[in-house]
Amino acid sequence: MRIGILAVQGAFIEHRKKLESLGAECVELRKKSDLEHHLDGLVLPGGESTVQGMLLRELDIFQPLKQMIEQGTPVLATCAGLILIAKRLANDPHIYFGTLPVTVRRNAYGRQLGSFHTVQEMKHIGSVPMTFIRAPYIEETGEGVEILAEHEGKIVAVRYGVQFGLAFHPELDKDNRIHELFLNAC
Repeated sequence: MRIGILAVQGAFIEHRKKLESLGAECVELRKKSDLEHHLDGLVLPGGESTVQGMLLRELDIFQPLKQMIEQGTPVLATCAGLILIAKRLANDPHIYFGTLPVTVRRNAYGRQLGSFHTVQEMKHIGSVPMTFIRAPYIEETGEGVEILAEHEGKIVAVRYGVQFGLAFHPELDKDNRIHELFLNAC
């Protein structure tokens, strides 16, 4: 199984190590020719969504990636990745891929100093560690979106078909079950 990991900025290497430890082959996506590989899934990592969105367009990989997602390629989108796939941002006029019918609030938990770690229940998995770094959360979900996890009444993980949107960083914790859930969808 071959997974493409957006590697233009952000926390992509941690996803790669975790997915490779689970037996997946990974391709770091940095330029248009990287998309010539057949990909069974796509990871949109945390980082800075504004910078990632700008680089996606500058590198001419925005449209091909959007098309892949729209055609059903499974996606694991974490933190900034969640912002990239959200259909609407509550506190930002930008829309990037817009494939996940949710409204997301950017930097909802504050600045870097507001980062924290917790353990919460996640549907289909059980208790999982969650690391939040300048994290967003989901304010509203559209039709067909399954809420997977909440923290203090805020939605922090959803699934829409084969799109997984998480406000936290599962790649930073030792627990592999979220990545396994994603690979099973691939």
